[in-house]
Amino acid sequence: MTTIGTDRLATHRERLDAAIAAIRGRGYHSAFPESPSPRVYGETAAADGKAAFEAHLSTTYALDTPGSRGTVITEQSPFGITMDVAYPRTVEDGLDELMAAAQQGISDWRKAGIDARTGVTLEILTRLHQRVFELANAVQHSSGQAFVMAFQAGGAHALDRALEAVAYAYEEMNRYPAEATWEKPAKGNPIRMEKTFTVTGRGVALVIGCNTFPTWNSWPGLFASLVTGNAVVVKPHPLAVLPLAITVEVCREVLAEAGFDPNLVTLAVERAGDGLAKPLAQRPEVKLIDFTGGTEFGEWLEQNATQATVFTEKAGVNAVVIDSTDAFKALCGNLAFTLSLYSGQMCTTTQNIFVPAGGIETDEGHKSFDEVGAGIAGAMGKLLGDDARAVEILGGIVNQAVISRLELAPEYGEVVLESRAIQHPSFPDAVVRTPLLVAIDAKDDEVYGHECFGPVSFLVRTADTEESIDLFRSTVTEGGAMTAGIYSTDAGVLEQARDAALDAGVALSENLTGQVFVNQSAAFSDFHGTGANPAANATYTDGAYVASRFRVIQSRRHV
Repeated sequence: MTTIGTDRLATHRERLDAAIAAIRGRGYHSAFPESPSPRVYGETAAADGKAAFEAHLSTTYALDTPGSRGTVITEQSPFGITMDVAYPRTVEDGLDELMAAAQQGISDWRKAGIDARTGVTLEILTRLHQRVFELANAVQHSSGQAFVMAFQAGGAHALDRALEAVAYAYEEMNRYPAEATWEKPAKGNPIRMEKTFTVTGRGVALVIGCNTFPTWNSWPGLFASLVTGNAVVVKPHPLAVLPLAITVEVCREVLAEAGFDPNLVTLAVERAGDGLAKPLAQRPEVKLIDFTGGTEFGEWLEQNATQATVFTEKAGVNAVVIDSTDAFKALCGNLAFTLSLYSGQMCTTTQNIFVPAGGIETDEGHKSFDEVGAGIAGAMGKLLGDDARAVEILGGIVNQAVISRLELAPEYGEVVLESRAIQHPSFPDAVVRTPLLVAIDAKDDEVYGHECFGPVSFLVRTADTEESIDLFRSTVTEGGAMTAGIYSTDAGVLEQARDAALDAGVALSENLTGQVFVNQSAAFSDFHGTGANPAANATYTDGAYVASRFRVIQSRRHV
């Protein structure tokens, strides 16, 4: 077993070394091409991947789950196609069997050692990359992302984030020697001891998937836990199962080929409303939990799954402060794309745009508060004016809850830009909506102080930039945020914004007017989340994210 895994590491050593160099240098690096171009992946790759995805539809997924009881169909494509994929259903009275099976192979997985585990894990990532077009289709039709975004965020970028987690884990696991000779001077012969230090996983890890980014948000924790010696139970969101079913299938396939128990990675699918996550999370065998989703359940996990180390990414109120700019048109265009991408259904999308009531200074002269709003609205109108182009930016609305929030939001203030429905040219049953922009006052903190997930943003009228920065600081401190931005030509204002971001514990983007957007993060360079505000208690990816997933156990003996 160890030999196969070590051979795998030799095969993938160049990719691992490049990833380690990237996380040390923080420069641009990508291990998996993000363009679905035939020139990159071959002329038939896209068609083959789509066919592989379609072959899953209206079938029972051939995947064994210990303790399952019958099957369940839970997914509905936001694009309106019929999926009808049946999966083994995990129920609460089968959890004893599931946990026993998950633990069965941990000892051999631990004994294999760091290099073998890393080699196997890197081989899994390679196999997933070979199925990237199939995965992209699965992500598209479970999340509502447009295809290119699903290919990038759900495929190539998710693989990069997973590789990044493996690289950090490899570094941390190799921080200490596997063996050492300890010698203490004494009268006569010195006292000598031989010591062995073994990296040992914590036990069973639980990954609770989300609807919007089923791979991007699940893979870092999954692979960080697996490579550090743990078994992993993957519980997908009921509306986004297929991408993680494919993931688990590949994990099990590679583990079995290398001589390990495939039940080191299992899939636990529930029917919506089963509430399986709570009993799973409180199992004594579960020592690690990764969760992406709403604040209420994230806080429940943090407070009640006390036997486990819990990593959460929850709701937040992402903010941009506009003080002044020397590129007003580019500012509006950048924000328009930010607010429109995937219909704002990203944990990193800007919700609150703080603008002084007296307006701002720009390269086009003074702009009033209303003119700033009109500029952003006009840029969104131009960006989304052609329906065929718009649907490739917006994707589909992921679930009815988003529509409900969108329909309620106009009541909060003055509508600067109305949301409209778009007919998708390829998927007539898709639910597509353009973003809504609503102007409100600084006193309306009961509105903008909470996350309104989806294509809804608030243009918040403040007394001045000082109040804008104060509100940015307070809302992020209290409600959390994954991203923040500042536009200003004043060095003093930029410094104030940096201090506020440090106080609130949120990453800051300054004067973005080009092809980088506040809601995007680059693997190996940008940290996703900080763990320093209520939106998340961890970050993708740093040493802290991986180090608590294992322990170093020593044994010692006299020489």
